Amino acid sequence: MKNIFIGGAWPYANNSLHVGHLAALLPGDVIARYNRQIGNRVIYVSGTDSHGTPITVRALNEKTTPEKIAKSYDSEFRDLFNKYDFSYDLYTNTMNEYHIDRVQTFFKDIYDNGFLYPKEESQDFCNVDKKFLADREIEGTCPYCGGHARGDQCEDCMRTLETNQLLNKHCKICSGTDISSKINTHLVFALTAFQGKLESWVEAHTNDWRTNAYNETRKYLVNRLQDRTATRVIDWGVSVTIENFQDKKIYVWIEAVLGYITAGEQVAKNKGWNYNDFFKHNEEIENEIFLVHGKDNIPFHTVIYPALLLAMNENYKLPDKIISSEYVNVDGQKMSKSKGNYTSAMELLEKFDSETIRFYFLLNGPEKRDMNFLENNMVQLHNKILVGGLGNFVNRNLAFLIKKHRKVIHVHKLDSDVIDKVRQCYESITTNLNSGNTREAIAIVVDLISYCNKYYDENEPWVLFKKSPDDFDAVTFNCVFLMINVANLIKPFLPRTSKKISDILGVELPNIWDVVKINKNITVERAPLLFETIQTQL
Repeated sequence: MKNIFIGGAWPYANNSLHVGHLAALLPGDVIARYNRQIGNRVIYVSGTDSHGTPITVRALNEKTTPEKIAKSYDSEFRDLFNKYDFSYDLYTNTMNEYHIDRVQTFFKDIYDNGFLYPKEESQDFCNVDKKFLADREIEGTCPYCGGHARGDQCEDCMRTLETNQLLNKHCKICSGTDISSKINTHLVFALTAFQGKLESWVEAHTNDWRTNAYNETRKYLVNRLQDRTATRVIDWGVSVTIENFQDKKIYVWIEAVLGYITAGEQVAKNKGWNYNDFFKHNEEIENEIFLVHGKDNIPFHTVIYPALLLAMNENYKLPDKIISSEYVNVDGQKMSKSKGNYTSAMELLEKFDSETIRFYFLLNGPEKRDMNFLENNMVQLHNKILVGGLGNFVNRNLAFLIKKHRKVIHVHKLDSDVIDKVRQCYESITTNLNSGNTREAIAIVVDLISYCNKYYDENEPWVLFKKSPDDFDAVTFNCVFLMINVANLIKPFLPRTSKKISDILGVELPNIWDVVKINKNITVERAPLLFETIQTQL
């Protein structure tokens, strides 16, 4: 038995989640459900990133408070994840008192270890608003690619930036360009101290990460890391408790990623587990850490977060698997509300069942390249595979039995080919999910569904019913065996559909990841449709 920690990226409380967020985070739920099913101890967490400048700017524009903005989106996110059946052990937020207290302790530890140092900096000051500007309160042009950039990152080339690097700067609050520089003393994180250790760590995990994570991280390391300001002048955030810096807040890029630890600690305490067994090196206990997020979050998970863990000097284990997705485009373009091609994950639920949406984004997910989301494509996959494949296989078997008054399915001998096919599926899916390859894993299930229908068609049970009742019983038993194992195999991917199949058959699936055997007769009273056909939207 392993101890598995899975951290899903913390969505930022400044806007509704779109389908790109959903596609990036779904693999985390699959990996968590799978590891519970194979008997591992799992801590699966996420939460709402609730602090920072964009929220304060939005609150100012909407004449409300940052806290109300953050709480509103936190509630919306929780509702969304529940409707999509995410199985978090804890979904929290960075306003949580436990999180705040622990982050302040971690920050002080990093300071005491010598990795935070004071530095006088020339900071942007808006002469109109009469205030120092945080990075997200400044916009301009990226000095590297010429794209649109915020004070901390270019939105086009994704390079992290310092505000003094931006060209054509203007204040996001008043939209003015009357910005001057004034001296302010901040704490700076000595990120450069971890260049060598991070390089060694990255190279040791070449085969454990998604390709985009490795390439993006190598890009940062090749360009050499730079120390980063760790405090900011802002009203909404986690306060610094270090003497002479109590007027500052901890930069959100530090505070938010430490939420993996604060949330994980809370789950371990609630379950009566030793948190160190999940997050720290221990030769006697096997543990594994997965971080799941989108491409734009890569440097925060593969550079910033591991550097913070090293800076605490508490024997923290660095992440093992980086499950980072590419982007989801709509109609071939990057999502944009102004262009009218922004697809909200919540609004999509008004049109489609959550299982249909989960299936579509898991089977077509942007694991290795950007995906183009089209609703008609999702409808076609639903009708072809969920209705015409899985639903058809289950329904025509059971409907025929009920029609012929043969509701009892007797235990019979299994075909060796059927057993071998099912066993191979378990083994192949295991290999893929252990590596975080959810798209390839669900594709194996789709192949098994095709095999099920082919088995049914080739054996022609409607002919055997009249010609050879014993052979009919044998084929039917093999089909039900396939149904039960498909239900077991899709539990991590489509939990509601899995339960629906087992309920129809009156079989309670054991919590195992292995071939499910049938040792007693099964009585079937009904044959409802698993899925309804969706009319193609042209």
